[in-house]
Amino acid sequence: MKLIKAYIRHRKIEEVYEALKAEGFGAMTLVECEGTGKYTDNEERHISEKYPFADACKVTKIELLIPKSDVKKVVGIIREKGRTGYQGDGMVIVSPVDEAYKIKNNDSGMQSI
Repeated sequence: MKLIKAYIRHRKIEEVYEALKAEGFGAMTLVECEGTGKYTDNEERHISEKYPFADACKVTKIELLIPKSDVKKVVGIIREKGRTGYQGDGMVIVSPVDEAYKIKNNDSGMQSI
């Protein structure tokens, strides 16, 4: 199993979500957050209300737990639908998952997703 974490422009989330859902990857966590750093888009940068000491851009974090065999497909969808071609388009991180358990019934492994 793999955990995909993607940080994309807030305005691209609906397009990315719909594309993932259409391919059978509808179970995900979406978190609205703010990104800072040298890769933020200068035109979308603002002073954060929550963190007034930081210049930030609104981003959405997507998290998906998927089979290893689907990594290229999922990453491809996120990159294609999340891209604008400008600085600040975001990042996709792929991490291994040793174990996963469903709280409801204690299913584990691939049965838990």
